[in-house]
Amino acid sequence: MKNIIFCDATELYNMLNQSTRYSRLTDPIYLYLIDVRTKYQYDESHVITAKRAKKDKYENYLLPEDVELECVKYCVVYDGHTSSLNASGHAMQYAKLLEDVCRYPIRVLNGGYEFFSACYPFFRTQKIFYMPQELDAFEPYPIEILPAKLYMGDYKQSCNKQVRKDLKIKAYVNLCHEKEIDLEEDEPISVLHITSSNSTDFSAHFPMICNFLDEHLSKGVVCVVSTKGISRCCTAVMAYLIHSQRLPLKDIWEYVETCKATIRPHRNFVHQLSAWEEFILKEKITDVSDPYY
Repeated sequence: MKNIIFCDATELYNMLNQSTRYSRLTDPIYLYLIDVRTKYQYDESHVITAKRAKKDKYENYLLPEDVELECVKYCVVYDGHTSSLNASGHAMQYAKLLEDVCRYPIRVLNGGYEFFSACYPFFRTQKIFYMPQELDAFEPYPIEILPAKLYMGDYKQSCNKQVRKDLKIKAYVNLCHEKEIDLEEDEPISVLHITSSNSTDFSAHFPMICNFLDEHLSKGVVCVVSTKGISRCCTAVMAYLIHSQRLPLKDIWEYVETCKATIRPHRNFVHQLSAWEEFILKEKITDVSDPYY
């Protein structure tokens, strides 16, 4: 089972919410999500875009015919409540079938549908077929950095009241220059608004950001946002994780990049994060001259 690995609920949530100009769900070889529960359970509700696994008349699972499996980057299988890769349940049976035809590892959803849908009930649906234009119109949610605690997104997401309700957001760090987050007058939302440009010393705000996050994460969910959600918000999140986790920038960078593949902090911000790493950890660990950063 070297090519079968666990996929946590947060990981699948973030897969569903990757985007560039459009949602990554529009790419037919990006994510193939397979539900191996009964037809009744699937019809009652399933994770958005999930297909139901088919069987032959002898109750043997069949490989899907509607996708080039060898090219799919993320292939995720789930049943009701798988919690071990050593189990012989339906999710593992189907994963073993896919193992021989997929180039990339097969992911089995840890906790299955029951756990995922409990964490993200707004991603449950009864819809079976999606037109391409429907996927184009899909509005991704902010990326989850710390499960049910810290999210990272763009300005448009910050102004979406339904997103705030679904994620139970109680505070924002707003890094969107002069743009104020569009809030209702009666919404009890705390906002730390910091304006900066790529040429300014953003790191001067790191202590304030970390203090705000420490305080408000102890009370509820916080979302860090910048205009496009790829530079300033990523920088702020990495600065906070270096502070809170006491880990070097290289490890934090790798983790945040697994959450959001399109992070692109401005080069000035990368050097400021390097200096912050040295200040917090009392030594310079990450070589930011590497073009990887």
